[in-house]
Amino acid sequence: MPTSSELVPSPRYELSRWLFLRLLALVYLIAFASLAPQLRGLVGEQGLLPAADLLERAGEFYGAAAWYEFPTLAWLGPGDTGLLVICWTGILLSLLAMFRVAPVLSFALLWLLYLSLTVAGQTFLAFQWDTLLLETGLLACLYAPLGWLPRLGGGREPLWVARWLVWGLAFKLTFLSGITKLVSGDPTWSGLTALTFHYQTQPLPAWTSWYAHQLPAWLHMGSAAVMFGIELVVPFLVLAPPRFRRTRLAAVALLCLLQLGIAATGNYGFFNLLTVVLYLALLDDAMLMRLLPGNLALRAAPGVWRREPPSWRAAVAVAASGIAVISMLTMWHEVTYRQGRPEWSDRLVRLVAPFRSINGYGLFRSMTTVRPELVVEVSPDGLEWREQPFRWKPGDPGRAPGFVQPHMPRLDWQMWFAALDPAGAEVWLQALMEHVLDGTPAVTRLLGEPPFPGAPPRHVRLAYYRYDFTSFEAGRATGDWWRRELRGYVMESERSP
Repeated sequence: MPTSSELVPSPRYELSRWLFLRLLALVYLIAFASLAPQLRGLVGEQGLLPAADLLERAGEFYGAAAWYEFPTLAWLGPGDTGLLVICWTGILLSLLAMFRVAPVLSFALLWLLYLSLTVAGQTFLAFQWDTLLLETGLLACLYAPLGWLPRLGGGREPLWVARWLVWGLAFKLTFLSGITKLVSGDPTWSGLTALTFHYQTQPLPAWTSWYAHQLPAWLHMGSAAVMFGIELVVPFLVLAPPRFRRTRLAAVALLCLLQLGIAATGNYGFFNLLTVVLYLALLDDAMLMRLLPGNLALRAAPGVWRREPPSWRAAVAVAASGIAVISMLTMWHEVTYRQGRPEWSDRLVRLVAPFRSINGYGLFRSMTTVRPELVVEVSPDGLEWREQPFRWKPGDPGRAPGFVQPHMPRLDWQMWFAALDPAGAEVWLQALMEHVLDGTPAVTRLLGEPPFPGAPPRHVRLAYYRYDFTSFEAGRATGDWWRRELRGYVMESERSP
């Protein structure tokens, strides 16, 4: 009688790893390419938060320890040239990684370069998908095959311990996205009403968000219940044994569908793509061969299994053990963030915190129920005021929200956070107003067309509005996507004659 191992062949992950690494390199390419035209205006020499100022203050405060607390290659050149060299080197390395050139070295350098920009980028690169890309990139260094140009179909099976780290990250991201919503105590999540607010209060809605917002409340509540089921239950199904291959495939399909639904109704940069890349890593070669084009599947035909050198396996095992321990602590911290924790666990997590590469995740743990919006208004004389539009964030009520992903317009995104807490963003908001008055090209290129072309304005102010989507009937009657109500002004400045 055949044994269970004979009935169910041991799954292989050579093609799975190949696909994961190529798609991850694509995400890196998108991230660096999206940053390149924005860096000078955000953190360059004439930017809103110059990286050089940050590093100067860090050096004065921390001394020699500043290199550890702020690990960035920008120490070697924090000006425009240095930042752009980091970014364009990342673009080049992303292309090399896509073609499997020295994958371990390529992903290690990609991780270092993106970490450097994340540190130098300050609040503009402090999003959870930035840290998710760093964490995924760190694991890719352990998961990638050795060699200068390793070929697909060479029979080099990935190390199981590195594969489980990638799977663990997919599990951690998804499960924490669900459980943190419940432990936060937010009544909109526990009452399943969060999606009645989400589509209009998310940072950068799309035109589909307006239509989703019009759906009946019972459908929003049902969607929230389905989301909790996917985020809290489905992650356990992907860990099913190999003989339950269809169960795992169905679980991955549900997880990917959730990300596609999020991407179809909002703009979250490269987050949804990166998350789907993580989910695809859960599929073994046999499942992928049924889904991918035939020629590619043939190239991945089983060959002779080869193992990596013992020294590399030992090094990966040691690194993986440390990462796994800290990763589990980050999960624990997210779930118990309202409770006290032992000091040793906080110290251990803080030890690696400067590298932003082993993280907890809690996307939308608290739902915003109203949408405040900061609108920049300019005037040449203090009498006639016009709105200075942004490229993507809500402004003119008659302008349809658009799709911009996978590009990440970081100033537009941060304006959403600034509207929630203008005092907390006062430093760079004040800098934004000064650069608008001065007409600084690096900054004004991040904005829309100036309402008074020809010369910079003499006066600028920040108006504080409340925005709401129009109803279906009002939208059809007026053509407006938004209705807004002025609540006051939070800042005002003028240029000296």
